[in-house]
This record gives sequence, C-alpha cells and structure tokens, in this order.
Amino acid sequence: MTKFFQAFLTGIFFTFILDFFIFLGMFSNYIKLYKIDVYYSILFWDYQNPLIFFLVSAILGFIVIYIDNNKLSFSVLIVLFGISVSTLVPSVGHSLAELFFMQKNVSLKNEKHIFYGDIYYKGRGTITFYDNELKKIIILNKKELIEWTINIFQV
Repeated sequence: MTKFFQAFLTGIFFTFILDFFIFLGMFSNYIKLYKIDVYYSILFWDYQNPLIFFLVSAILGFIVIYIDNNKLSFSVLIVLFGISVSTLVPSVGHSLAELFFMQKNVSLKNEKHIFYGDIYYKGRGTITFYDNELKKIIILNKKELIEWTINIFQV
C-alpha cells in the first residue's frame, strides 16, 4: 500500500510540473497577448480538470514507480516534458489556448445590447469578448448577461 501512495504522489509531482508549463505557455502566448486581466494561479485553478489530472497522475506514478525499466520511464517523462514545454512556442501556446478558452460566433445579450463576436476568455465574474461590430475587445459582467447563444451557422 505504501508503494501505491508513493506512486500516486510521484505522479502528482510530475503532473504538476507538466501542467505548470502547459498553462505557462497558454498564459504567455494568449492571455498576455489579449491583455486579459487574470492571474496565472486563477487561470491554473479554474481550468484544471481534476479527473484528467488524477488519471494522468496515476498513470505517470505507475510508470515511474512500478515499471522496472528506467529507460522507458525516463523516455516517457522526457517526451511528456517536451510536449508540455512546446507550449512556450508562441504558435503552439496560442493554438492550445484558443482550444481551451475561445468560443467563436457567440451572441451575448444584456438588458440594453446584443453583442456578436468571439469569447476570448470566461473568467469568474467577467467575459473578455471581441465585438465584431465595435471591432474591439470589451469586458462584460457575467451577472448582467441575460442569455448567450453560439451561432454555428453564421456566415
């Protein structure tokens, strides 16, 4: 049982390192680019999927602790580390962040206006939104929004 906990904690350690670089790449190449007002720690916490995190932790812990082939364990960690550090390349980090955060062709409605455009980031209380009519990024308060829809067939 002790070896099981050691494997799981080791997996958590390596998964945190991998996640750190993934979110750092998205933060530097997307969040800073669009001047979105969010701290790294909030971004990391809000968009961390616990199920995926613990599943990857268990798998990595099993590979590192239970597999007796050190070359295999080291190779897997190096490949995963290389993939996670690749998000520091601007095009890779930006593309991954768009998959995580961006929603295209969305209409948002509050009491006074209807906004058409793209959601760049949904924060805890605000939405960073590119308005197609204004041709600029605006910040909308989530509490003031009445409805929002994704326009799939918009041309």
